[in-house]
Amino acid sequence: MKFLLLFFIMFGSAVYAEDGFPDEDAISVFKSDDLLKADKPLNITVTGQGIAPTFATPQQAYALAKRAAIADAYRLLAERVKGVTIEGKDTIKNMSIQKSMVRTSVQALIKNAVIVDTTYENGMCEVQMELNIEYTDF
Repeated sequence: MKFLLLFFIMFGSAVYAEDGFPDEDAISVFKSDDLLKADKPLNITVTGQGIAPTFATPQQAYALAKRAAIADAYRLLAERVKGVTIEGKDTIKNMSIQKSMVRTSVQALIKNAVIVDTTYENGMCEVQMELNIEYTDF
């Protein structure tokens, strides 16, 4: 309990100014254009990338790279819309790190995303995808 209280005192007050209100620098990481507003829809554009396997025929390579690029684009959209959960774990023995693990995950349902552009060059496919979000969707 003492450790938790000490941790909060040291780091919990880092985003608050002396007057008890949130520090403006800590809040300004969000641009006002990136926030969803009731009067204006939000347009999110991402570019997913996929690489063709070396064992595939040229037709298979294109199809597999495009499929991987689409999956990557959906993942990027999910990260932008819902955020990313990050878990970390360090194993320390004799004052040195033995093992460090970082795990990220995202869970979202993305509907009505549109593929805007697809390019394929030298075994790499890039898919540009966009999603329009209205305030009423939430």
